[in-house]
Amino acid sequence: MEGLQVKEDGTYLDGTFGRGGHARGVLQHLGPGGRLLVMDKDPDAIAHAEQMFAGDARVSIFRGSFASLAQWNETAAGLDGVLLDLGVSSPQLDVAERGFSFGKDGPLDMRMDPDSGESAADWINRADERDIADVLWTYGEEKQSRRIARAIVARRATQPFTRTADLAAVIASVMPRGEKIHPATRSFQAIRIHINRELADLEAGLDAALSRLKVGGRLAVISFHSLEDRIVKQFINRHAKAPPANRRLPVAIDFTPTLRAIGSGQKGEADEVSSNPRARSAVLRVAEKLEVAA
Repeated sequence: MEGLQVKEDGTYLDGTFGRGGHARGVLQHLGPGGRLLVMDKDPDAIAHAEQMFAGDARVSIFRGSFASLAQWNETAAGLDGVLLDLGVSSPQLDVAERGFSFGKDGPLDMRMDPDSGESAADWINRADERDIADVLWTYGEEKQSRRIARAIVARRATQPFTRTADLAAVIASVMPRGEKIHPATRSFQAIRIHINRELADLEAGLDAALSRLKVGGRLAVISFHSLEDRIVKQFINRHAKAPPANRRLPVAIDFTPTLRAIGSGQKGEADEVSSNPRARSAVLRVAEKLEVAA
């Protein structure tokens, strides 16, 4: 809330509603003339939003990815703030039937929008070994990606994967002993990111947010792993700082900043992490849109 600097009569977009913690925080700061726009891919999240804000004329709700926020007519008049809380939500992790967690056996799905796209099971059972290894390495930074991919392909030849616990067990069976985290942690993260096109959506969503922010509007993004945070940090820097000078070019390239970084990446305080362990890897970055002279 401090980063967004919510104004009573402003218009704010929560692109990842989840169960509405951030949305409620924004709404508490809005007056009668303020507006809250809510987006989420997940139908359960949208149903929760419709129930929570029923009858509140200040709130508009749209089911879809924040990557398409600029295509929503409600954003056309401009936004005073955009909030993105990236990755999988706690309700998605905690419900075994959604297939996100290796700690709870459920259908191997992992889609944030269960009505579109390919499930994790469909992809795992058809992708070739090299593609599986590439996904595990690129999105999970999993050093054993090739070994895991070989094991997956060998096992599915006799029995297709349908359950999260089954996939987690096969991954664990070929991993070195002694890791502090569950051996399937990085692989499940990688598969989830791939299935939901999370990094591509993030890049598109950041561009869309910048295009819809008013001058002085704030962008606040919470990331949970280095791949996301790197994209957010580089996006802010690209629009806030001139590129390094190139001595080989005879003329310096003109650069006009369109964003101002508000501090650096912020992490949760010790008391927050203690009460909410899932916040331990969260990084918040905030930027403000600048006026560009005509």
